[in-house]
Amino acid sequence: MLARQAVLSTIRMVREENLDVRAVTLGINLNVCANPDPDRLVEAVYARIVDKAGSLVRFCNEVSDKYGLPIVNKRIAVSPVSQLLEGHSVETAVRLCQALDAAAEQVKIDLLGGFTALVQRGITPGERTLIESLPQALTVTRRVCSSFNVGTTKAGIHVDAVNLIARKVIETAEMTRASRGFGCAKIVVFANMPEDNPFMAGAMLGPGQPECVINVGVSGPGVVKRAVDRLVQLDPAATLDEIAEEIKHTAFRVTRTGELIGREVADRLGIPFGVVDLSLAPTPRVGDSVGEIYQSMGVSRIGAPGTTAAVMLLNDAVKKGGSFASSAVGGLSGAFIPVMEDHALSKAVAEGTLTLEKLEAMTAVCSVGLDMILLPGSTTAETVAGIILDEAAIGITSRKTTGVRVIPVPGARCGEFVDFGGLFGSGVVTQPASPEGAEAFVNRGGQIPAPIHSLMN
Repeated sequence: MLARQAVLSTIRMVREENLDVRAVTLGINLNVCANPDPDRLVEAVYARIVDKAGSLVRFCNEVSDKYGLPIVNKRIAVSPVSQLLEGHSVETAVRLCQALDAAAEQVKIDLLGGFTALVQRGITPGERTLIESLPQALTVTRRVCSSFNVGTTKAGIHVDAVNLIARKVIETAEMTRASRGFGCAKIVVFANMPEDNPFMAGAMLGPGQPECVINVGVSGPGVVKRAVDRLVQLDPAATLDEIAEEIKHTAFRVTRTGELIGREVADRLGIPFGVVDLSLAPTPRVGDSVGEIYQSMGVSRIGAPGTTAAVMLLNDAVKKGGSFASSAVGGLSGAFIPVMEDHALSKAVAEGTLTLEKLEAMTAVCSVGLDMILLPGSTTAETVAGIILDEAAIGITSRKTTGVRVIPVPGARCGEFVDFGGLFGSGVVTQPASPEGAEAFVNRGGQIPAPIHSLMN
């Protein structure tokens, strides 16, 4: 009876509650492609991706059909591309990004991550080359995503890297003016960046990972919302600990489902299975929103006092349920709050109940950080750098991952509506309450030292 109930519950989650495998991500190490000859480097990278990922989409579709569970995105995460660019020029970096994009198109995957540099302590010539190429590279490609690690709890925050990347974010926005700065939607800046994250734009294959590996991201905000709604309907006086318990049980079932799919895809490819990332990553669809979960808990106006506590409750319950379901839980696993991709959060920003400062407080207890935030076109590099520094400070002090994905919209002012369509969603341009005033601090550069609790050896 229990097994039958579990099957029926999963069927309901798929048909009625927007359960899906949000991403099956194939990690590929490209270090073997390193070559001082630009032509051979570009050719080797293209050939390796096509060889390793040629069957990925077909196997994902077969497994999806077998279990009747949608796999929304098929993706690739490569080892940090900056490692291949030592001794090369910006022109080669752009060509290499184009080769990544062409390979992604050839194997029919949605996005490719790993145009990445790990610069938490310093910047090598290859890493600087990648950063300098960023505006042009993301302008001439469609599927490639870029990420940077600018701080860790052990290393502190590399402020010089933050300032350089912030300037390139502004340049990327301007170079993609025709698409309202959309190039910046493919850039994320991390502190404590994970090595096994299957979600974009931050996916890359970390240096401690296998040569090739399958990581899976399962997202079920609609499933969690319906579970909370049912509990509250049956017991209107349900307490917060009872709500947390219900979320744990739901996360358990979702994690088991995701691991099943991931392991079967990995077996068909003949490579190891890595992790299942149970992150409640919303989409713009009504009923598939993390913000709606907070409303179901009782936070009728997102941004009101108590919102941060609701975020913490949800994030913790998801992690507990997933960890009990599998020993292979990894990545970020928790609750995302990407404003443009979540219609309830986007509406709260438009109504003024959810400010950038309140979002920052919520990032201290959510899975990632300030994600998919639209900024005015007049935003300066110093303001972007300050936002990144604040988020990195939260991450390294809390020993957690934080990230920033902001999109300065050329020509746009606060309150203007911008729609990117699809999974990227839409939203209203916002800005910090005080966008200026920290320029002297930011421009001092250098390194913010690691916190004292980093000394744990």
